[in-house]
Amino acid sequence: MPTITPKRIAEFIEPFYVKPGRRVRLPGDFDTAGTRQVKTKEAKEILAGGVGLLAEYQDRLYAQGTHGLVVVLQAMDAAGKDGTIKHVMSGVNPQGVTVNSFKIPSAEELAHDYLWRYQKALPERGWIGIFNRSHYEEVLVVRVHPAILAGQKMPAKMKGRGVWIRRFREINDWEHYLTDQGFTFVKLFLNLSREEQRRRFLARVDLPEKNWKFSSNDAKERAFWDDYQKAFADVLSSTSTEWAPWYVIPADDKPFARVAAAAVIAHALIRIDPRYPVVSEAQKADLLVAKQALEAEAPKGAAPDPIEAELAAEAAKTKAKKKGTEKAAKVTKG
Repeated sequence: MPTITPKRIAEFIEPFYVKPGRRVRLPGDFDTAGTRQVKTKEAKEILAGGVGLLAEYQDRLYAQGTHGLVVVLQAMDAAGKDGTIKHVMSGVNPQGVTVNSFKIPSAEELAHDYLWRYQKALPERGWIGIFNRSHYEEVLVVRVHPAILAGQKMPAKMKGRGVWIRRFREINDWEHYLTDQGFTFVKLFLNLSREEQRRRFLARVDLPEKNWKFSSNDAKERAFWDDYQKAFADVLSSTSTEWAPWYVIPADDKPFARVAAAAVIAHALIRIDPRYPVVSEAQKADLLVAKQALEAEAPKGAAPDPIEAELAAEAAKTKAKKKGTEKAAKVTKG
């Protein structure tokens, strides 16, 4: 299995990074197939290793309880958002992860500002929150379909010229504020080609087990493909910031896309570098008292502390293995 290291992860995700201030043009600037840095088999192996890494860092994040992670997933229909969540987050502890899929706003949500429902859904400190679609719908689908903006309960003068530039600024400011509060944003755009979407839609029509995934509205939205590409390009150009950058994930190949998404999330957690809390001297004293009491309860013939014995055996095994490796290296060198 390929070695999963912070350096390897950082190098792997670099081509997907949207540098703040860059003017993005879709589809030309980012290949939906991606630069195939790994083969499908290797991608699955890396994903397995990446999921393990995510599990470890999520456990630390939850234990530390000072930071939160918000994973934003945006894409055209059939790009694989649900599958990405399922596979990438398969190894993490469900107690510590929330998933929110934002649908058409309710009457209550429309009665508030447009960021209100997203603010409500933010994860607690120590948790990972996944937004399957997000506050960016307010500058994507709302922009492509002006009738939605017309129906929002805002002052009429706020719906006119400059509304999208203003919303970009408001979103950037909101994310900056939350970043200052200890919440890290991982923003992923799953970049799907028009032809691959057509193929996946046909699979949903032709395969009975996938019929439930398809709706007539999916096909209707394809008519707005170019409008969505322009809107996504503006979002990437205007809201990829130093504090909350975007990553454009090639989505035509599902295994590759999942590896890339897992790598970006792992990279964010590595940068947070959460640590397990260190207990005080008083707490250590309490632990020692509890240890002695538990050891005294050991049945006749049983080790007072079997865990301590197991750890000692494992340490001896590691030491012997290291010694053997060093000896072999000396022989090879000689």
